Amino acid sequence: MRSSNVPLLLPMLLLSLAFFATPLALLVAYSFAGKSGFSLEHYAAFLGDPFNLRVLINTLRLGVLTVIGTTLTGIPIALLYWHSGARLRQAIVFLTLMPMLTSNVVRTFAWIVILGRHGPISELLLSLGITGQPISLMFTETGLILTMCQIDLPLIILPVIASLSRVDKQLTDAAEVSGAGPWRTFLTVLLPLALPGLLAGWILVFASTSASFVTQAVIGGARNVYVPQLIYREVGVLFDWPLASAIAVVLLMSTGALLLSLSTIARHRRLVGHA
Repeated sequence: MRSSNVPLLLPMLLLSLAFFATPLALLVAYSFAGKSGFSLEHYAAFLGDPFNLRVLINTLRLGVLTVIGTTLTGIPIALLYWHSGARLRQAIVFLTLMPMLTSNVVRTFAWIVILGRHGPISELLLSLGITGQPISLMFTETGLILTMCQIDLPLIILPVIASLSRVDKQLTDAAEVSGAGPWRTFLTVLLPLALPGLLAGWILVFASTSASFVTQAVIGGARNVYVPQLIYREVGVLFDWPLASAIAVVLLMSTGALLLSLSTIARHRRLVGHA
C-alpha cells in the first residue's frame, strides 16, 4: 500500500475501530467477567447444557438449510437473467431489489398471513388435495426456512448475476459445438465460472440467517429456539450480560469458522482466476 493512500483509508479505519473493534472487544471482555475476575464459568455454563448445544446446532442447521433453499431458487433466476435480453434483465434486477427496499420486519409480518391456516399455502394444499383440512406453517421450522429463503434470496442472486455477467457466451457456444448438452454446459462451464459469486452469496445468506432475531422469534415462535433468542433472554429478561456475551462469542466463533472456510475456498487461486 502506498503511503499516499493512508489518509484516504484513515476515516474508514477509525470508524471500524470505534463501531466494530471496540464493541467486539468489550463483548469478549464481558464474557470472561466472573465474580472474582477472569473466569470461563459462563462458557462452561452454556456449553455444559445439552439444551444450549442443541439450540446452537439448530441455529447452524437453519443457516445451512436456508443456504440450500436460496441456492436452488437463486441459480435458475440468475441463469434466466444471463439468457435474457436487456429489458427482461432490468425487470429481474428490479424484482430482486424491490423486497430489499421494504423493512425486514414488514416482510416478516407479511409471512404471518402467508403461512397461516387461511393463507395461500394452506389454500393451495387444500385445492390440490394434499391435505384434508387447513394447516398452518407458523411456528414451524419449515415455515421459518421458507421465510428466510424469501428474505435472503437477493443476497445470493445478485452475486451470482455479477459473476455470470462476466462470462463470455462464446464459451457456452464452444461447449455446445463440442456436443455438450444444456446440463453438461451448465455443470462444466457456467457453474465453475459462477462459483465465486455463489460462495459470496452463501456467506451473506448464512450470516444473515444465523443472526436474524426478529424473523426467528416471530415465525419460529417459542417452540423453535435459536441462539439470538437465548441472547435476548439473557440480556432483556435475566439481565445476565456476561452469560449473554459468552453465548454471543460462541455464536460468532461457530458461524465465523464456517464463513472463514467459505472465504478461504472463495480465495482459491483457481476461483480467483474465474472472478
